[in-house]
Amino acid sequence: MGRTYLSPLFSQSHFLPGHHSLSPPLRWSTRRILRILLLLMTSTDEQDLVRGEAGVTTDDQTNANARRAAGEFVRGVSTARNWIGSPQYPPAAGRYHLYVANNCPWCHRVLLARSILGLQDVITVDVLFPNRSSEDEPLGPNLWKFEPQGQVGLNGKHVQFESCTNDSVFGKKDVQEIYQAAGIQDQKSVPILFDKESRTVVNNESAEILRMFATYFRSFSKTDLDIYPDDKVEEINKMNDWIYADIANGSYKAGFSSSQDVYETAYRKFFNALNRLEEIFARQTFLVGDTVTEADIRLFPPLFRLDPVYYARFKLNEKYLWEYPHTWRWMGDMMKLPGLEPVANAEYLQHCKQGYFGRTGNGTVPLGPPGYPECYKEKHWSHEQ
Repeated sequence: MGRTYLSPLFSQSHFLPGHHSLSPPLRWSTRRILRILLLLMTSTDEQDLVRGEAGVTTDDQTNANARRAAGEFVRGVSTARNWIGSPQYPPAAGRYHLYVANNCPWCHRVLLARSILGLQDVITVDVLFPNRSSEDEPLGPNLWKFEPQGQVGLNGKHVQFESCTNDSVFGKKDVQEIYQAAGIQDQKSVPILFDKESRTVVNNESAEILRMFATYFRSFSKTDLDIYPDDKVEEINKMNDWIYADIANGSYKAGFSSSQDVYETAYRKFFNALNRLEEIFARQTFLVGDTVTEADIRLFPPLFRLDPVYYARFKLNEKYLWEYPHTWRWMGDMMKLPGLEPVANAEYLQHCKQGYFGRTGNGTVPLGPPGYPECYKEKHWSHEQ
């Protein structure tokens, strides 16, 4: 791999009931050692997991319930935070498994890394149906479920996806049952990185799963691509935090908040961020230079969804992506990366449409806009000189 990752003795999730100690990839420094010692001397709650070992992972949890009641979308906390690389979870081919929903952008970035790095034969995957359970289903509402046979949607039409699977590990019907089988009672989110050998959940925070793929699984990669290179770490980390706040989670703030003020603030931040992206891509190929990195992978899911989903569903309608020529060029470069097609094709986009439009209102899923996502690979007609 060209570098060695060392592990601290303890980490945040060591203190969480039902979870085990983590071993995130670290480069030892006085600052990091002091942070570990501080963790040893203090108790840990959900607030401590807002910034994990892979950067900002969720919203500030201060007065979260009150803010939700006032109409703000406040993302919850993923609490299963073990790391590959510890004695309990050594890197290994065939041992670890992903549970994902293709429509989920947080799952998407994990799948992107798995595909781009050529880890398909190393980490197995099961794909959930893009719509969660409804109030009248026996398992209860709002749960990710396995429905390879499809289901009748809110629009009265039966929908089925070839890529959806059964649970190949436990044979369970929904994600909550998987958590419960692994001894975790407080979680129901995806993605999940699961250890088939010990039958335990390794991690359910997408940023950290992505980082593990970029580091501990790199020796299994079929490519020489290093998406988290030593000389770009600081710049990637800064980009990651900005992308999360203003674009990835920012789009959800706009789309799922019922407060007009929260929506408008998130809307402005989102398009200000796109203006900044346009300036960046006007002078360089990718976010931190000439090669794709973890930052580009984190950026891809929200921009992939902007024109065909977020523009209408999240009311992020100041501009389409094609109105940013340099960013559109970047999207084309990303779409052409080896291994990307299975997690960025027409069926994948249909998962997204079904997941976002098929769960609200009358459940009508839009047919258009036509040409997506294939058009991302081509220069837009309006960009011709």
